Amino acid sequence: MLRRYLLTVLAVLAMASCSGAGDYVLLSGYAQGGTYAVKYNSAGVRTRPEKMQAAVDTLLREIDFTLSGYNKASLLSRLNSGETITPNKMLCDVYDISYRFYVESEGAMDVASGPLFDIWGFGFKEGSLPPRTAVDSVMASCGMERLKARMEDAIRPDGTLCASDLLINPDGTAPILNFNAIAQGYSCDVIAEFLHSHGVHDMLVDIGEIFCEGVNPKGNPWNVGVDSPKDGNNTPGADMEGVWHSDGQGPQGIVTSGNYRKFYVVDGVKYSHTIDPRIGEPVHHSLLSATVVAPDATTADAVATWCMVLGVSEAQSLLSRLGLQGCLIYDDGGSNAVWKTDYFNFD
Repeated sequence: MLRRYLLTVLAVLAMASCSGAGDYVLLSGYAQGGTYAVKYNSAGVRTRPEKMQAAVDTLLREIDFTLSGYNKASLLSRLNSGETITPNKMLCDVYDISYRFYVESEGAMDVASGPLFDIWGFGFKEGSLPPRTAVDSVMASCGMERLKARMEDAIRPDGTLCASDLLINPDGTAPILNFNAIAQGYSCDVIAEFLHSHGVHDMLVDIGEIFCEGVNPKGNPWNVGVDSPKDGNNTPGADMEGVWHSDGQGPQGIVTSGNYRKFYVVDGVKYSHTIDPRIGEPVHHSLLSATVVAPDATTADAVATWCMVLGVSEAQSLLSRLGLQGCLIYDDGGSNAVWKTDYFNFD
């Protein structure tokens, strides 16, 4: 699920022991095509860091086994390939959440648009600049409106499921799902829930997207850098637009979606990985990146993508309507311009 690493954590922590108040532990490793870092205050936590590390690694492997479209052995890949699978709770949860956002966004967020991402070259298959006829053809097999609202309602009595079971009309084309718009945010929330179950209150979970709560080792709110959305800025932290400060309480998910790291240019026209499933094409507006803060990283991830589909003006209205903090960076005559909500703590 390699996607985007647009947020840079500024706090640098050393490994600490698990005894005594204010002792912070760093867990790290590889996951989802990149690295992850989990930092938490171990005061009052009885489980040793080695066991916490092992448990986090196990959870991340389960997420990869369930939701990754790049892991050909995952439940998602097998479902998309036409196999009959036994879905787990995680797959059902992510599908159900995705359907809710599909309805709320009126189709701007559509995980059943996997074929569109594939033919444009931003999915799980090779593709590039398809003709409109090909776009129209695959759009006929996209759209969650063709599918049942809950995956649980499609599961057979023996607990198994194939993609066609999700169809409302059984004669339709089986869907191909792509959960990239929320998978990393969801991963952060899964790890945060695990830490909560062990009594952790101060934490930062960074899996490309970020969940944070409480304070950092200095007793201050967490600081997260937002990269400048310039084409070619592929190194997180190398060129930042500014720094966001958490409220020191939480919980808060913070996610940035942008169009400056995954794109291609043909005949002078830029085609980005943000595709508007309502029209079947990459967006061509001035919004370069959207950073969203929400009570959980799954929501922040989904809404950040939703903003990128809409463009500046509609994204501003969306954040206001949802009552979420956010920051939009857009092109203004060749220079970056920044718009942010009133309570987005950014400098």
